[in-house]
Amino acid sequence: MFEYIFFDAVIRDKFVQHASNMGVSCTYHDDHMGLVVAIPENIDEEKENTLEQLYDELEKEQSTLLLHEEGGLKRLAGIYFSLPDGQSRMVPLQTEIANRLLAAFSMEEIQELFETVAVSMIGQEEHLCKILARQSGKKN
Repeated sequence: MFEYIFFDAVIRDKFVQHASNMGVSCTYHDDHMGLVVAIPENIDEEKENTLEQLYDELEKEQSTLLLHEEGGLKRLAGIYFSLPDGQSRMVPLQTEIANRLLAAFSMEEIQELFETVAVSMIGQEEHLCKILARQSGKKN
């Protein structure tokens, strides 16, 4: 599942409604960090791109709302990823950093990056040459 986080129910509902109009089913729930919407990973690329664009637009709208609430103290975004044991985790990020990441990478690429870091943190520290040798099938 691809997950998107929102901090305003009206903005979340715009996303869910648009996805529904496109024939994409959504599930959503409240999380300790915000309002989470999940969509299946197996949707076609065109629909995924359209929803990513919509999320970017809604994220800007959400940022504007948050700036006006409580002096902008709630300006935070989150990226969900999976740990090697299948548990989900979220990394809270300042919205500016999250926007910069999303401008350069897809959500899937960002999640893969965080999952790689998680695996690296859980496992033993290895030198890059050993990792490269293992990936190329050589023994050390």
